[in-house]
Amino acid sequence: VTESQVSKCGSHIVKKKRDVLFPKRTKYSKYRKGRCSRGREPDGTKLGFGRYGTKSCGAGRLSYRAIEAARRAMSGQFRRNGKIWVRVLADLPITSKPTEVRMGRGKGNPTGWIARVSTGQIPFEMDGVILSNAHQVATLATHELCSS
Repeated sequence: VTESQVSKCGSHIVKKKRDVLFPKRTKYSKYRKGRCSRGREPDGTKLGFGRYGTKSCGAGRLSYRAIEAARRAMSGQFRRNGKIWVRVLADLPITSKPTEVRMGRGKGNPTGWIARVSTGQIPFEMDGVILSNAHQVATLATHELCSS
């Protein structure tokens, strides 16, 4: 889940890695809150890459920190045996106002990124492990996800 960039620094070639959990830049810095779709069948309800996956039971929002924590927990349990695909991208900025600030005076500053997850959507897929190990890792990952 990293994006490699190659930059030339004098005569040296430096490779920089960046976690691809949220976009590098967006057209607008602040978006409206919106709603998570509850009724229709969303995209990403079928397995596309792996043999096993985690399915969301309800609609909600996942922060990019929760997605990364779940991914790290899963990859730590696999110990280089399995493969993990992250199917959600936290592409909506979340804003908040500082503490002890009076009402009004516009929207707050962007503080983080969230991903909207619909009911039945598959945020993580895995392959290369047996079913019991995949079930254990999926349970561990769902404890890291605190959807709201």
